[in-house]
Amino acid sequence: MMTSRNLMILLGLAALIVAPAFIYPMLIVKLLCFAIFASAFNLMLGYTGLLSFGHAMFFGSAGYALGVTMKFLNWTPEMGLLAGVAVAALIGFVAGSIAIRRQGIYFAMITLAISQLIYFLAMQMEWTGRDDGLHGIPRGHLFGLVSLENDLALYALVAVCFVLALLAIHRIVTSPFGQVLTAIRENEPRAISLGYDVERYKVLAFTLSAALSGLAGGLKALALSYESLNDLHWALSGEVVMMCILGGLGTLGGPVAGAFFVILLQNFLADKVGEWLSVIIGVVFLTCILAFRKGLVGEIAAWVERRPSSRPQEGGK
Repeated sequence: MMTSRNLMILLGLAALIVAPAFIYPMLIVKLLCFAIFASAFNLMLGYTGLLSFGHAMFFGSAGYALGVTMKFLNWTPEMGLLAGVAVAALIGFVAGSIAIRRQGIYFAMITLAISQLIYFLAMQMEWTGRDDGLHGIPRGHLFGLVSLENDLALYALVAVCFVLALLAIHRIVTSPFGQVLTAIRENEPRAISLGYDVERYKVLAFTLSAALSGLAGGLKALALSYESLNDLHWALSGEVVMMCILGGLGTLGGPVAGAFFVILLQNFLADKVGEWLSVIIGVVFLTCILAFRKGLVGEIAAWVERRPSSRPQEGGK
């Protein structure tokens, strides 16, 4: 069951999103896409303890899968999204099966190597548009009825996917399967001694995270009608790590807050400070690591949890 705290977090996020959606629908759509992406990555790092430096391969490959199926095969948006999720999940299963053979930094380096391999392949293929990207992806009609050319209709689709993705992640991490993932993160040898097939759990977590990342990538490509190699680049994999750490690993709202913060900072400062944007984000990230080790949402949640415990002591004096 969803706790009251998680429910309040979801309601608060919904209020923050719905209010400006009618004024800046495409900005909110972009924020939600990256929030799904960061939440999917958090399922790997925050709950399973697996650090991937190649998560952009799922985000970008799903975007290309949706773009190709909708532009060249005339698929509907829902089928294009399913194709993107399926491609990302397949790559995640293969990459996860290879990467789990090593641990720690070696695991991370394997994911980075596989991601760079996919990036190189995409750069060589003519149908990806190479450096120019894949332009002219049609938005189409959802279920043949609702035209996604309307920005508000597109926003509604992305918002629904965002809520469903968060609910799915919450259900995963609070299920017995999620408890095993947490046990693997906290003490893998003990999880093995209890009889759990740790490698199978890791591969499944990797695949689920990849599928949700693919959903985010597909939605972004659909919204912008464009897909580029930037969504496969290792720099994006680094950004999603930063989003999760800024917001708070192992929390439901942390990656969402981190994604919102980074994307908003990029959107509002990019044309004002130019190349100094990377420096500003770096300083903010460093400050957060030093001052808020649990991330913004993690520190707030810890502060809220400490408050009730202090009240009985004050009343007893």
